[in-house]
Amino acid sequence: MKYTRLTKEQLEELHPEFITFLATQSIDKKEWDEIKQNKPQIAEQEIDVFSDMIWEKALTNVTHIDHFSKNYIFLFKCLQNAVFSFVIKTNNPQIDFVSADGIHWLSENLFSDDVEITRGKKELTENRNESLFEIIKQGGIISKGELFTKLDSLINQ
Repeated sequence: MKYTRLTKEQLEELHPEFITFLATQSIDKKEWDEIKQNKPQIAEQEIDVFSDMIWEKALTNVTHIDHFSKNYIFLFKCLQNAVFSFVIKTNNPQIDFVSADGIHWLSENLFSDDVEITRGKKELTENRNESLFEIIKQGGIISKGELFTKLDSLINQ
């Protein structure tokens, strides 16, 4: 597999798409039930192929990823050949960016000495989607980029 298998919940959510996927391979419900019963390894392979297809489509459409941890926030803007980033760090051990209070504190102290903001850019010479998937595997969340855009406009005023 290129990515990871979708969870049972994700597969249930994508049930109509999975049926269409099986249909494109001329597998109907009866045959699918037979495959699951008698050839579970083939069923697993079909689910893996479907999972990779869904991940590939989703990752191709990703424009932003956010990652929050206790003392850091990573904001990524994902273009075709590059990823731009903001890394926000606090030196204040009392602050937890995962909490609403931590985000509120940040909004009031963004330009204080307790906050460091670093910009970055990484050229994507290898597979873009696999690079983005690595960020997601480490806890990144696909977003619409509101925080990245807001921070970019504040810094570039």
